[in-house]
Amino acid sequence: MKIMVYVMLAAGFVLLIKGADFFVEASSSVARKLRIPSIIVGLTVVAFGTSAPELAVSTAASLAGNNEIAVSNVIGSNIFNLLAVLGACGAIRAFPVRLRWDFAAAIAAAVLLLFMILRDMFLSRIEAFVLLGMFIAFLVMIVKDGLKNRVEAEEEKKTIPFLLCLVYGAGGLAAIVCGGDLVVDCASQIAANFGLSQTLIGLTVVAMGTSLPELVTSVVASRKGENAMALGNVLGSNIFNVLMVLAISAAVKPIAVNLFAVVDAACLVAFSLIALILCRTRDQISQKEGVAMLVMYTVYMVYICIR
Repeated sequence: MKIMVYVMLAAGFVLLIKGADFFVEASSSVARKLRIPSIIVGLTVVAFGTSAPELAVSTAASLAGNNEIAVSNVIGSNIFNLLAVLGACGAIRAFPVRLRWDFAAAIAAAVLLLFMILRDMFLSRIEAFVLLGMFIAFLVMIVKDGLKNRVEAEEEKKTIPFLLCLVYGAGGLAAIVCGGDLVVDCASQIAANFGLSQTLIGLTVVAMGTSLPELVTSVVASRKGENAMALGNVLGSNIFNVLMVLAISAAVKPIAVNLFAVVDAACLVAFSLIALILCRTRDQISQKEGVAMLVMYTVYMVYICIR
């Protein structure tokens, strides 16, 4: 039985990697066919697709009355996206960055979350609907941006038939979600076998596990030269997690948060600003900066384990 857990864990990683490969290929092909900038596709289709695990976990936790898990999952996933995902992309090779308004939107979402929970240590249904309203406004801005900045067709890049894009995209996304679920479940079992507490597992394995689709998808996109899509995936996922995932969780049942959640939200804002500063240096995340971001995430993980 223990061996099967490791086998299933390996199978989960295979599904994640191959699913991300097909999903990125289909998404970038659709972007070229419709003359939509890759970053717009990354901010929407790719970001929302790879955030499906966060939505599933946080909604299930809220329905079960475990709302604190919903908050820690969102904050932990967003920190992972900023430091581990962008850091990994940069550490593999220099990661070119073109800053746009969406980076500011991701930071604004983090600041708004901190303000809401710091005000009364509570996320009410009214605040949830405010977040949802802002998410709708974000989608409207994305659509306008996409229509305004359509790019010229790139004949030199190979595209695949539209029907095949749908098959690749749906199949790749399904593989990403299933693979992410497998990895989270198996890693949780392995962690439990080693005697780790469920709280620690939730703050580390679950948050990191639900963000594995973002990590694999962004790394694969970066290696394929789709840097804008990789960055859009991270920013879009972070915005989606706060304005949609957490809003739905609070709408289902208002969330009372503890002091640790406030500290983590403050860390998210700080890490967002650090990521912005690093991106502004020479308009890229260098390999050294990527490694530094991974080190920062490791330090944050050590802090969580100690507390």
